[in-house]
Amino acid sequence: MASDVLLERPGQRVQKVRRQRGLSQAQLGAPELSDSYVSLIESGKRNPSSAVLELLAEKLDCSLSYLLDGVTPEQIMQIEDGLRHARQVLEVGEVVEARARYATLLGDDALLGLPQLRQKVELGLAAALQACDEVDEAIALLVEVRERDAPMSAERYVEATRLLSRCYRQRGDLFDAVRVAEQVLPDDFRSAWSNGLLFLGAELLAAYTERGDLVRGSQFCAELLATAERLAIAPALVRVYREAALVALESGRGTEALAHIERALTVQPDGDTPSRRWRLRGDYVQVLMTVSPAQIKERREMLASWEVELAEGSSIPVADSMRFATNMARLELLLGRPARAAERIEKIITTEDVPEDLRAEVHLLAGQTMAELGRRQNALHEVTAAAEQLEQAPATRRTARGWLTIARVLERIDEPAQSMVAYRRALVCVGV
Repeated sequence: MASDVLLERPGQRVQKVRRQRGLSQAQLGAPELSDSYVSLIESGKRNPSSAVLELLAEKLDCSLSYLLDGVTPEQIMQIEDGLRHARQVLEVGEVVEARARYATLLGDDALLGLPQLRQKVELGLAAALQACDEVDEAIALLVEVRERDAPMSAERYVEATRLLSRCYRQRGDLFDAVRVAEQVLPDDFRSAWSNGLLFLGAELLAAYTERGDLVRGSQFCAELLATAERLAIAPALVRVYREAALVALESGRGTEALAHIERALTVQPDGDTPSRRWRLRGDYVQVLMTVSPAQIKERREMLASWEVELAEGSSIPVADSMRFATNMARLELLLGRPARAAERIEKIITTEDVPEDLRAEVHLLAGQTMAELGRRQNALHEVTAAAEQLEQAPATRRTARGWLTIARVLERIDEPAQSMVAYRRALVCVGV
């Protein structure tokens, strides 16, 4: 069994290969490898150094990785190929398949002897679980990985913390989302920051924004942005600009928000992942609608080209394409074209792959659109569906905005009693 091999000592593996090759201890002869010394290694009475194991591997015509870990180079290559494919599947939004691929990799006994590679698989699985809205499972795995005794590089620990903070934020545990990130980030912005730390800083900024801690968030944002611009690492810089735009938008600084999101679009590298590219485009439409609707006509050509790309693209993650399509439907409503908005929404609602965290938003937008079209019963149906989704959501500022939208739609279609209930739910979500 593979697991039996992994439990063997290096000396036992030396003995096994020597016997398989039909070699005596004397035939391994070298100044550093006397018969008695090889015997002591094989019996477990001596722990060979890496140099000695390397020499033994050469004499035995086997790999050093097998003597050290009980794993052949072919097994390592197979796991690394599996990791690469799982990562590619996750990046294009096939989250269920990615989760299955990572889980299969994690079940490989060979990983027991490869702790560093195992950590990569576990972090990939946690990211896939989070993308599948299985946040509790992702948190449990990340906590275990961070607390395990196996050595973990500083870069990988930062990555695990970033994922953990995001999972806490997605679950609505904003205190923990902030706590775990603050514990790892440097206190001094003049110290050695890295790409991973910038991404973790952006995650912390998102948690501040979601928590409504806008004063602290704005202070942190200014320092984080200056550090990101100094290091000029493109993917991290894009993420920091994006979060800077959202915290500025929440703080009522619309012009600043638009400048940040446009800067993010400018510096985003062509090779960035489809998920990051389309999430940023969706956020851009959101900021543009909120801050400067008058500029929408000036951006019409660019938005139209994005829609063509969206229609023709096959590697765009479903969640991100849906968010972009939802914002484009909202744009039609803002421009006073509710019939066109209704057509777009119909296409979204009839899609089976609408992400869980987007369903309430789509129903809300549909309710607003139906109210604009004077279709009272349809509007009531949609906001009722949205309310059912929000009932299950954590009490955050985003949830509060959802209840506020429901209240306004209900008020418009002459449902004052239900509207007051929704207003109260919105206040509860912000702690009032």
